[in-house]
Amino acid sequence: MAVLHTTNKSPMQTRDLESCLRLSRPGSGILLMEDAVYGALKETAAGTMLSKTTKDKRIYVLGPDLAARGFTPEEVVPGVEVVDYGGFVDLAVKYHHVQAWV
Repeated sequence: MAVLHTTNKSPMQTRDLESCLRLSRPGSGILLMEDAVYGALKETAAGTMLSKTTKDKRIYVLGPDLAARGFTPEEVVPGVEVVDYGGFVDLAVKYHHVQAWV
């Protein structure tokens, strides 16, 4: 069964995102929210790491959290899908199991 992993800490403060990417299985979904959205930005170390995982995992970023930090969807790594709150709910239903990395 595929799992939706959520992470909310900045990749500049913790290694939660790195651990999540390394330990999650192919077919998993990973949602970056709150300060974790910094990890989805182009031309960052975390963004480079994310771009390597979009082949076997679905990566999502919460759009309202991205906007709250002054970023636009155009600044997100290609292959990362921006979702709204309704999209977050849809993902929780789609993946059946949610694992929070807090």
